[in-house]
Parts: sequence; structure tokens; C-alpha cells
Amino acid sequence: MSTVDEVILLGGEAMPALMERVERVLEATSGGDGPDLKAAASDTLSAGGKRLRPLLVLICGGAEDADGLVCAAASVELIHMATLVHDDVVDNALLRRGRPTVFASGGRTAATATGDFLFSRSFALLASNGDPEQVRVLSDACLALARGELAQRHDAYRLDVDEQRYLLRCELKTARLFSAACCLGGLAAGRPQRELTALEAYGRQLGLAFQMLDDLLDVSGPAERTGKHRGTDLLDGTVTLPLILADLELTDLRTVTTREQAEALCDRIAATGALEETRARATKLIADAKSTLNGKVEPSLERSLSDVADRIADRYA
Repeated sequence: MSTVDEVILLGGEAMPALMERVERVLEATSGGDGPDLKAAASDTLSAGGKRLRPLLVLICGGAEDADGLVCAAASVELIHMATLVHDDVVDNALLRRGRPTVFASGGRTAATATGDFLFSRSFALLASNGDPEQVRVLSDACLALARGELAQRHDAYRLDVDEQRYLLRCELKTARLFSAACCLGGLAAGRPQRELTALEAYGRQLGLAFQMLDDLLDVSGPAERTGKHRGTDLLDGTVTLPLILADLELTDLRTVTTREQAEALCDRIAATGALEETRARATKLIADAKSTLNGKVEPSLERSLSDVADRIADRYA
């Protein structure tokens, strides 16, 4: 059983059927606009993924309004897919999840157009729910994503990036979309502001932890688990928490130009204990995420979200 299947089962008996509906919406939304866009978008969709963001929408929303929830869940995943395609353009990435990227197979123009297409289809789909607040929440998250990407490009190869700056990037590029997913589910279910505030905080902490664990895996690998070679971020000049905590005497990250050099640097980072410290900080964030729910949401929802957080910690730590 895959990780996403395991996590979906934590959402209750109705969750597999709802997630299947989300998949059908994603398939329908990614096609129907010409063969070129359909092929590129379908390739991105078929690459799979953990589907954690739409799952959070569904869990936080329950099944009060299944149609609205499914649209909101699919919209969040379309945004996530769009950012991956655009990231691959910026990073000149040829592989993602072990498969050729749209950039690799179709070139820069096709990949940029595919990402733009997925962004636009996401908001068209969410607008069908007729709730301006849902559109505002997702648009704010998209603005944060753009700011985060600009910050990451600004910080490329800079060895003076500190932990505070790193956390800001994680907040913008990852945590805000997790938080938006939880909020969208709550809005679709008509939850009161007190619960929405708790869900947003939970999503933020979970998203920060998720990004830390993802950055940890980039250093620790292996490739068959991550779909990319160890040290891919280092080759791109992306300074992440393991490198910051390792505090190595490096003079220029640009000198790391080959896969072998990147893997050697990963070994140096691992030898400092930075991976254990990164894992510990992610674990603390997951505990913080769970604590934000205590007494703030209904017990069944708290249990489901706590189970999701624990499963992420167990699987990706």
C-alpha cells in the first residue's frame, strides 16, 4: 500500500471515494484544451504524488458538501502541480519522481504554458463554489508561493543564509498552501472562526515540518525513495536547513557541479549530526501542529488530523 493510500484511510470510510472523485476532476480538468496542453498536464498528473493537500481539504471539511469539497480539494492540487512544473523550469530539472519533467520532454515554453494553464484551471474550478473567501484564501497562498520562489532564487548559492531566512522560505513556498488547504476545507464545511484559526495554525506547522523532512531526504536519499539523486538541491544552489546546521567550512557552493561532488557534500553534512537535528526540529513542529488542535476542533477531526501528522512523521522522518 502506498503512503497516500495509507493516509487516505485515516480520513474515514468516505475518504477513498471522495479522493477518487478528486482524481476524476483532476483528470477532466487537465484535458479538453487541445492535445498539447492535455498531454503535458496529463503527464504531470500521472506522475502521482502524495495528494496530502487535497486530503487535508477533505478531512477538514468532512462530507457536508461533497461537491464543493471536491472542487476545493482539486483546486489546491492543481496549484501544487502548477508550482512543480514552474519549479522545474526555474531549476532546469529533467526528472521529478523518477520521470521526465514537462520541461525535459517539451521544453521551457511548453512547461511554462502548462504551469500557467494549471493555475488558471484551478481558480476557474474553485470559483464554481461561489465563495469569494475561498478564492481569497487560495490566491493569498499563491502570492506567498511566488514570493517564496523569488526569495529562493535570491538566496541561491549564498552561504550566509541563516535559519530564520530558511524558515521564511518554507513558510512561503510550502506552509502557506498547507494552511490554505485546511482553511478551504473548513470554509466549505461552514466551520466557525475559532476552528478555522486552529486549522490554519495546524496546516502551517505541518507544512513547515513537511518541507524540513523533504529537505532532509534530499541529503539522505536514497534516489529510489525520492525520485531524484542525493544533493539535487545543493547542485541547484538551494541552501536548506541540513547545510545550515552542518556549519561546514565552505567557500563557494558553485564549486559543487557534479553528482559525485553533491553526494560527497551530503556525506559531510550527515557526519555533523545535522540530519538528526533537522529531524528533531521537524518532529517538534509536528507535535506543535497537533497541540494547536487541542480543544479547538471536534474530537473526531482532531484524531484524523493527528493521525495524518503522525503518519507523515513516521513515513518521511
